Amino acid sequence: MLRSWLTCALLGLALAAQAQAPPAQVQLNGMLGSRAALLLIDGEPRTMEVGATAKGVRLVSLEDGRAVVEVAGRRQTLLMGAAPARILSSSPAPRQIVMAQGQGGHYTTTGTINGQATSFLIDTGATSVAISQIEADKLGLRYLYGRRIVTQTANGTVPAFLIELASIRIGDIEVRNVSAIVIPGQLSHVLLGNSFLTRFQMRRENDVMTLELRY
Repeated sequence: MLRSWLTCALLGLALAAQAQAPPAQVQLNGMLGSRAALLLIDGEPRTMEVGATAKGVRLVSLEDGRAVVEVAGRRQTLLMGAAPARILSSSPAPRQIVMAQGQGGHYTTTGTINGQATSFLIDTGATSVAISQIEADKLGLRYLYGRRIVTQTANGTVPAFLIELASIRIGDIEVRNVSAIVIPGQLSHVLLGNSFLTRFQMRRENDVMTLELRY
């Protein structure tokens, strides 16, 4: 009787562990606007809205032909039409940011500055991360305490404030202590210049840009 009870208990634990195991592969197979996506989870199609969870996969965001999903506390970017992404329950710390090319040939993404949400645009021609004063105010940055400088923009020479950001986070990648300038006017995105990009090895393949941490 005791042996039978132990056998049943062990079988129950094994089934529970199997049910909680993360999927092996996830693929972005289609998008329904910016609020829902068709995912293939271990080959099974699932239509999911942003914020929904199915088979251990949570759809975090959708933008420009890519989806950010979260599995077992880890976030991963899926590209439309790309091969299925392997999900490893014990994967090493993430080291890459993957972005698909958007309208106008630009690479954009979303993330946070000092924990506050914003949108980014890759600008390899900029020396530093550049933030408009309007966006800096939204992010709660105390740029007026920064060092006053003069910088060159497309509109000519303008006054600016040089500051240090505690962190920039995109997906699971966080870079700390990044220099930035705050300039007058309004920008459509925060420009990710070389004070951020030099932390990464950059490569482009077709319409996909990958940033891999150097250290």
